[in-house]
Amino acid sequence: MFLHKMRIPSHLAIIIIISTLCHVVTCPDPLVFEYGSVSPTQLRYYVNNQTTYECFDGYKFVGSATRAAALTTNLPAPFSFKSVIINLSTPSAVCPDPGVPAGSRRGGNSFDIDDKVTYCCDHDMVIVGSSERVCQESGEWTGTEPACYYKHTYDLPQEAVKAFNKALNRIIELASLDQYDKLIFLFKSYTKRIRLVKDVTLHIYIAIDASDSFEEENIMWSKNAVKKIIEKIDVREVTPKYEILFFAADVKEVVDIIDPGNVNIDLMKALDDFKYADTDDKTGTDITKAFRKILEKMSIIKARSETPFKDIRHVIILFSDGKANTGRSPHGNVARIKSLVKSVHSTDWEEYLDIFAFGVGPDIDEDVLNNIVSHKDGETYFFKLKEISQLDEDLDQMIDESDSVGLCGLHREYVTDNNRQKFPWLAKISVTREAADSTCIGSLIRSRFVVTAAHCFKLEDTENFQKIKVYVDSPRAYKVKTLTPHPKYDNQAKKNMGISEFYDYDVALIELEKNVPFTAYVRPICIPCTRETSRAIRLPDSASCKDQETFLLNRDFERASFVSELQKPFQQKNVTIKLNSQRLRCIEDALLTLKEKHGGDVNVTEIVTDNFLCTEGIDSPRGQTDFSCGGDSGGALYVQRRRRLVQVGVVTWGTKDMCKAGKPQSDETSRDFHINLFRIKDFLKQHLGKTEESYAPLIFID
Repeated sequence: MFLHKMRIPSHLAIIIIISTLCHVVTCPDPLVFEYGSVSPTQLRYYVNNQTTYECFDGYKFVGSATRAAALTTNLPAPFSFKSVIINLSTPSAVCPDPGVPAGSRRGGNSFDIDDKVTYCCDHDMVIVGSSERVCQESGEWTGTEPACYYKHTYDLPQEAVKAFNKALNRIIELASLDQYDKLIFLFKSYTKRIRLVKDVTLHIYIAIDASDSFEEENIMWSKNAVKKIIEKIDVREVTPKYEILFFAADVKEVVDIIDPGNVNIDLMKALDDFKYADTDDKTGTDITKAFRKILEKMSIIKARSETPFKDIRHVIILFSDGKANTGRSPHGNVARIKSLVKSVHSTDWEEYLDIFAFGVGPDIDEDVLNNIVSHKDGETYFFKLKEISQLDEDLDQMIDESDSVGLCGLHREYVTDNNRQKFPWLAKISVTREAADSTCIGSLIRSRFVVTAAHCFKLEDTENFQKIKVYVDSPRAYKVKTLTPHPKYDNQAKKNMGISEFYDYDVALIELEKNVPFTAYVRPICIPCTRETSRAIRLPDSASCKDQETFLLNRDFERASFVSELQKPFQQKNVTIKLNSQRLRCIEDALLTLKEKHGGDVNVTEIVTDNFLCTEGIDSPRGQTDFSCGGDSGGALYVQRRRRLVQVGVVTWGTKDMCKAGKPQSDETSRDFHINLFRIKDFLKQHLGKTEESYAPLIFID
């Protein structure tokens, strides 16, 4: 069809009337409930109608006794009208009665091995899930329990997240357990399907629709959802590789799974850097090309054989409305992906491939997306959402599980409106004195302990803890039980040498009277030489303290950060640690300023010992960077690895006061110095490695 331009006279006004239709939304008919009764009996069921269920004699009821029809829920059981009935009088069937979902009709009433049941939906409804299921020898049905959708009904976001989380947990669990634990897990999860699974590598492919039909807002929310899914996965002890791509008429990769540095890529930054306008042709939607790209990458990985392909578990997550108007159907490439996985596995190939689809928008092609996703018994892989923004809070809840909030180094750098989630370890320390109050920053490293700088306190403070308050989740203040400066810290130790202030071993531990409860907003930061840190940064349990230091502080210029309270609210400041050959130069460049402060004959090594990390100047790859101010003392100097944070130093002192102008940035001779936590491991181990009834110890490594 060709469109021709038409000249419109300037005096002619054109009024376009767009008709808006209101749809009366009905809910699927629950009267298909087998071997029981449903009341009330109605010709049609509308939103907010409630139904009650009872079983006939000889049947056991499983599910909800009452259900209310809702506008935005249509997930399979237990979210649909369907409730399972168990016939107590006919135990000979191999598989349980699969039931009949609301709004559907079932063909087949035999449930022995190889028996089939088929499903179809009533008029004006589309089936999601498996239209055919087969009874297996294990006593389980193949495929996914189906559900029937009306065009204008959607899944509740919290229920979609719950179902997605269930499937994702199973995938991560199998990828993170050792060989023995996998056997136990499989025994608990699959009972009759016990098999030994070797350690696997997790590969995750994420494809986001960037076409005009998907709308720019949906792209933004999809990126945010992906960030939270990545964070959820990072909580667990797995190190997946990622492929992230956006597609319209063509495909744009933002993270390449075959990149040798894939596991160290900043995924959050890569997602943020992709802009909607970067897609050249947004008028088309070619889902086929997206799956072709995934197929190409999987084929390359198989050919290279760096990791045995049979030991890789593949997860594909798609965000789209499913409306493909360019290219062929994606089903061919999806079938080829399945064949590729089948080529190295036999009957259990489905355990190594999971395909999810989040259908988003008012006009979703359910058939396309339903035929793409996996269909596995008891799990849901296709989610139909009117607005993806509704997922945001529910994905947060998915991440904040009770078994993960205490893991160190977790944070949410992409959060814009809540600094507690950006800096969940942050503690503010207030000391009340007659002359003037003082404040410092500390970091929560255990439920009972905060590490900070020793120079934040005077001698009288160590004798009267009532003057000290620690604010972890303001406005709540925690009282101090003990205050322990490093035994070698002595600010006046070299006064006879003309050094008026000496900050070696400038670190102190605060023990609180009560444990701090961990949440999404209050979590510990990782510290060096602990087993917890090795697991956070994916080093083996056999790794030594030196291995950690090499991994975290190895390059001449190492990027790091600290948190400053110069500007409210707290802000992250970025610096560069100078190491190896650059460290000596960093110290020598500060000599001029040190001589002005301590005298012309001072030896710089007497002031800056091997216990200090040196940052700043303007000759690092970052150029001019941030500088600490007085109120920043005691804060954490931290580095990021694999999206977890490790504190490597304590902010201690600087050569210049760069903060008077309100914009503290380094110059040629300005330097900050920080106590290196690797150098005071014994002090930390002495107080944090001991077992107490009130808190669990950290596990230190040599």
